[in-house]
Amino acid sequence: GKRNLPAKDATSHLSTHLRFGAVSVRKMVKKAIQVKDETFFEELIWREFFMQILYHYPETVTDAFKKKYDRIEWRNNKDEFKKWKEGKTGYPLVDAGMRQLNESGFMHNRVRMVVGSFLCKHLLIDWRWGEAYFAEKLLDYEMSSNVGNWQWVAGSGVDAVPYFRIFNPMSQKEKFDKEEKYIKKWVPEYGTKNYPEPMVDHKEARERCLKVYKSAVSN
Repeated sequence: GKRNLPAKDATSHLSTHLRFGAVSVRKMVKKAIQVKDETFFEELIWREFFMQILYHYPETVTDAFKKKYDRIEWRNNKDEFKKWKEGKTGYPLVDAGMRQLNESGFMHNRVRMVVGSFLCKHLLIDWRWGEAYFAEKLLDYEMSSNVGNWQWVAGSGVDAVPYFRIFNPMSQKEKFDKEEKYIKKWVPEYGTKNYPEPMVDHKEARERCLKVYKSAVSN
């Protein structure tokens, strides 16, 4: 469906209204069932699921749900974190997402996964740093979903993506923004000499990540 394509305005944009209680989640659920919108219904269920997790495991705000993931030796390089925040990583889909967030207080859901994965896995920066930055910027910020989703991309959460699954920001771009409409909207200098080189090599970053994660979680 189009909802995965950030250039198309195909998501509901209800998250901010839900976050401020301006719409009723029960009404939304009824509506989703009524119109047989399974995807939207599933999103609402995920939201509920993360709320339950946070309620029953309040420590997950600061601690990994899967305890051994707190043994990861994060690099936490402040300069690299700054480049990520400003959308100057040299990976266009990551940069577009971060600039959309900085400018509008919103980021497309598919892109949230890509930027989150990039921070934790390519740069080996603690998911808590990313979570805190999103908390500062997102208009639809909801602690339970934010913590849940950040732990999901870091591999440390409930039902998380396995640690060896590392999004390739370039193939994600090909898949979800092939015509580069989303990228060009938010990163106008993309394709010119003013656009930075990738700050890390995907293959090297992937190997480094696997090594660091493996030594933390496999014993």
